[in-house]
Amino acid sequence: MPVIQMRKLKIIEHMSLDGVIQHSADGDDFPYSDWTAPYRTPAGRDAMLAAYGGSFGLLFGRRTYDIWSGFWPKAPSSPMADALNAATKYIATHHPESLAWGPFEGLGPDILEGIRRIKSQDGPDLILSGSSTLTSPLLEHGLADEVLLAVYPVLLGTGKRVFAKGTPPISFELVSTKAFPSGIIFNSYKAAGPLKP
Repeated sequence: MPVIQMRKLKIIEHMSLDGVIQHSADGDDFPYSDWTAPYRTPAGRDAMLAAYGGSFGLLFGRRTYDIWSGFWPKAPSSPMADALNAATKYIATHHPESLAWGPFEGLGPDILEGIRRIKSQDGPDLILSGSSTLTSPLLEHGLADEVLLAVYPVLLGTGKRVFAKGTPPISFELVSTKAFPSGIIFNSYKAAGPLKP
């Protein structure tokens, strides 16, 4: 019998030194505009595009989906914009009938079971980015295969953080690290199991 290969799920987040992933577009009176902009370079963009891979699906919480769907469909054509717009979006939502940025598919009433189902299907690997609510459950239930953190040389002091309170203690193995002259560091990890006391 053929061996079924599970699709991998990679968490990719842009974060400050103190773990904040929130941007002004996220609302909640967050005081900073696009704090990542001064550090963006063509080399960093190309590395991020390579991290996403040539083909991928996108996993979203509903709020992140709404934010991204307000920007990327209208963005000028570029390798990143074209890849994001073409990717199938898998969304945690109670109202899939209100989705417009496609192609898309709702995860169903049980989000974790929906992710397990999608991971077991044929298709490209999955990327989760921009969510402060899905990251911790994915790690807790062993559904994330890799975590890529693009760390920016800023302290924000406030805002939504990549790992929510209550995230279980987990150990990681460093897969790769790359520093850019702008100050951004890409660190890629894979989960190595519960943290031993």
